[in-house]
Amino acid sequence: MVSYKVPVIAGDGIGPEVIAEGRKVIAAAQEVYNFDVEWIDMPFSADHYVKTGETISESSLKELSKYRAIFLGSIGDDRKVKPGVLEKGILLTMRFYYDQYVNLRPVKLMEGVETPLKGKTAADIDFYVVRENTEDFYVGIGGRSKKGTSKQELEVIRQMYSVKFGLDVETDSDEIAYQLGVVSKEGAKRIIEYSFDLANSRPKKHLSSVDKANVLTDIYGFWREVFTDTAAKYPDVKTDFNYVDAVTMWFVKNPEFFDVVVSPNMFGDIITDLGAMIQGGLGLAPGGNINPEGTSMFEPMGGSAPKYKGLNKVNPIATIWAGAMLLEHLGEKQAAAGIVDAIEQNLKEKKIRTYDLGGSAGTSDVGTDIARIVKQQGRQ
Repeated sequence: MVSYKVPVIAGDGIGPEVIAEGRKVIAAAQEVYNFDVEWIDMPFSADHYVKTGETISESSLKELSKYRAIFLGSIGDDRKVKPGVLEKGILLTMRFYYDQYVNLRPVKLMEGVETPLKGKTAADIDFYVVRENTEDFYVGIGGRSKKGTSKQELEVIRQMYSVKFGLDVETDSDEIAYQLGVVSKEGAKRIIEYSFDLANSRPKKHLSSVDKANVLTDIYGFWREVFTDTAAKYPDVKTDFNYVDAVTMWFVKNPEFFDVVVSPNMFGDIITDLGAMIQGGLGLAPGGNINPEGTSMFEPMGGSAPKYKGLNKVNPIATIWAGAMLLEHLGEKQAAAGIVDAIEQNLKEKKIRTYDLGGSAGTSDVGTDIARIVKQQGRQ
């Protein structure tokens, strides 16, 4: 029997509740598909930060780097910790430290779920968004300058490269703020190649690139150049360029057009939330932060929702689905597919569902039902 060790960061708010259901369903899959998962609980959360003053230490980052996958519930509790402290101190730190350059989001409408898009069905909404996860305007470099002259030294350090900016700022404005975005050839090439490989593995073999090259011509014009150069190596994949504002329109009007979508970091952050809504809501939206050769992390897209903590109310399906993505990443593809099938069967039956889908079942009820279906279908 194959055995895996998987660290778990249950985190804050509803995080521990939804993680419990994700683990419950994976336990059911273990019985059917003959593998074992040993969970390693990690303490990082708002309570841990309040108690220790630590977000995540260098020694903890090194320890977690021994593992291929991390299961994450949610991070953040504005009632205890200032907004952004844990998100930057834990989530972004881990993404950069482990070079999780792929943010992978399945946008799939399940049968039994209503989309707000009139006339669209499960046959129309089934694509992936691949978001570059370490560059663009999220590198976190910028500053402010007041009237007069000033100097600023800015630096980005990555495993593949480093870059330094020395800025001499002179302004007669009372105060200005600025933010720099960075797209490297290495960073763009690897995420675009990942996306081409994914598109090439799917029946439609269609890859759509997202940018705003008509306005931000330098940074996203460069992105287009790398995309075009890479496309020459994939003659069987159909491609197109899309401005981000147009994509938000076409996601709503013609989602069936899309197969795989690749985007720089900032625009990917925006359009994946829209993708979540057209597939039925954040309660159904999983995601992966992936380094194909290193440590990856899988999580629901929704936040920690601390006001719902302990109420056994929220939808755990996004977390259960993220658990399926984790298993697929580990190589347990049959088990992963079995969990996704069980999620869809639960949704088709329309019997045990949480309030966001018009039901009255609790978080644990949904997890128990999906675990039941995993066992039932796996033994047929």
